[in-house]
Amino acid sequence: MGTVTTHLASQARSIFDDLGYTVSDDGEEIRAERKWRVVRVTPMPEPADAPTSGEFRCFVTRAGKCTALKQRLARQNVCYEWAIISVEDDGSYEVCDATTFA
Repeated sequence: MGTVTTHLASQARSIFDDLGYTVSDDGEEIRAERKWRVVRVTPMPEPADAPTSGEFRCFVTRAGKCTALKQRLARQNVCYEWAIISVEDDGSYEVCDATTFA
């Protein structure tokens, strides 16, 4: 894992920990658990192909990369609920997009 990805992973762990999730490493991803929900968190410094399976996923990327990542997810037509969190260098973040299935 490169330095940028490692830094994003650290920020993602911190975000989900602050939100009350139990956080653990799961290979290249992070597993965030709270109550009945397990969220697979993927640090993604640059838009790339997203995993093809899952139930709940969150992609953590740098500020300015959200639109490109959202477009990539739309093109892939993934069949799971997802969110994108945009992280600034100072550690501040915002949920810049999300989807749900009814």
